[in-house]
Amino acid sequence: MSDAMTTTPPAEAPSAASYTLWQLVGYMLGLGTWGFGGPVALVGYMYRDLVERRRWISESDYKEGMAIAQLMPGPLAAQLAIYLGFVHHRLLGATLVGLAFVLPSFFMVIAIGMAYVSYGGIGWMQSVFYGVGAAVIGIIAMSAYKLTTKNIGKDKLLWAIFVVSAAITVATQSEELWLFVGAGVLVWLWRVPPAWLQRNGANAVASPLVAMFALDAVDPAKLAKIATYFTYAGSFVFGSGLAIVPFLYSGVVKEYGWLTDRQFVDAVAVAMITPGPVVITTGFIGFLVQGFWGAAVAALATFLPCYLLTVIPAPYFKKHGKRPAIVAFVDGVTAAAIGAIAGAVLVIGQRSITDGITAALAIATAVVLWRFKKIPEPVIVAVAAVIGLVVHPLVAPV
Repeated sequence: MSDAMTTTPPAEAPSAASYTLWQLVGYMLGLGTWGFGGPVALVGYMYRDLVERRRWISESDYKEGMAIAQLMPGPLAAQLAIYLGFVHHRLLGATLVGLAFVLPSFFMVIAIGMAYVSYGGIGWMQSVFYGVGAAVIGIIAMSAYKLTTKNIGKDKLLWAIFVVSAAITVATQSEELWLFVGAGVLVWLWRVPPAWLQRNGANAVASPLVAMFALDAVDPAKLAKIATYFTYAGSFVFGSGLAIVPFLYSGVVKEYGWLTDRQFVDAVAVAMITPGPVVITTGFIGFLVQGFWGAAVAALATFLPCYLLTVIPAPYFKKHGKRPAIVAFVDGVTAAAIGAIAGAVLVIGQRSITDGITAALAIATAVVLWRFKKIPEPVIVAVAAVIGLVVHPLVAPV
C-alpha cells in the first residue's frame, strides 16, 4: 500500500459559506480581468486565493472541482470556477461565477478584434507576447510548485502518477483523459479495493458598438455552422486551452477556411496575451468570421457544454464525494492533473522561451514571486509587456 500522507493538511474551510455569493462573483470578475497565464496559472490562482488565503473553499472541494474539470470535456479553468461557484451557492452560484469569469476576456477579445479588422493585423502583439509569454512561464512554474507541495506530499503512489503524467504531457504536448481516469481508478483500487476485488482478485477496467451589433450583415447559415462546430469543440475536446488549439486549427483553417494561417496564429496570440481562459480565442475567431454575433455564438457554443457538464454531475460529487473510494479516486486524478500542469510548463516554455532574454525573464519572474509573495501578478505581467515592447523590436530579425 502507499505511504500515508505525513504532511499536515491545511485546515478545511467551514461547511457553511464564510463569504457571500457576490464576494465570489467579484473575485472571479477580477480574476477574469487580470488572470494571465492560461488554465495552468488560473487554477493555481484559485487554489492560492480561495483555499490558502481566504479559506472560502475547502481542500476537498477544490480537489473535487479539479477532478470534474479534468474528467469532463471543455476548458479546465472555467469548469473549476463554475464548480467552485456551485459548492456553496449551487446553480445560481455556478451560473453567475461562470459568467463573471468568462465575460471580461470575451469583451477584451471583441475590442482587440475590432482593432484587428480596422487596422489590418496586430504586429505589436508579437512584442507584447515576447515579454508576457516569458513572464507567464515563471508564474505557471510557481503555481505548479505550490500545487505539488500541497497535494502530493510524500505519497509514493501519487508521486509516481505525477511523474508519469508530467512525462506524457511533455511527450504528447496534450492532456490525455485516459491518464486522469486511469490514475483515479488506480489509487481507488490501491487504497480502498472493493470487496469483490478482494474476494476474486479480478482486474479492474476504467470507463467515462451600434454597428457591431447590426444583424443585416449576418449570414444565418454561417452562424449556424459556427454554433454547431464550436458546440462540438466544447463538448468533445478534453484538456486545457492548449489541447483545443490543434483541433480548432483543423476546423477553422483546414475544413471551413474561415481564417488564414496568419489569422489563426494571431487569434491564439490574442488568447495568450489577454487574461482569463485561453479558450476565449473562439470568441476572437467568431468575430473575424461574423462580427460581434459570430463572437457571441462561438463563445456561448464553446462554454455552454462545459457549464452543463460541470453542474450536472456536481450534486453527485457533493453527495458522495466523502466516501473513501471517491476520495481515493479524486486523489489519483488530482495527482495526474498536477503532473500534467508541471509538464505543461515545459510544453508552453518551448514556445515562449526563444532566447536568453526570455529565459532570464522567466527565471526572474519565478524568483520575484518566490521572494516577494505580495507582489500581484498583474504588475509583473505589465512590466513584462513593457519590456517586450522595448526589447523585441531590437532583437527581432528584420
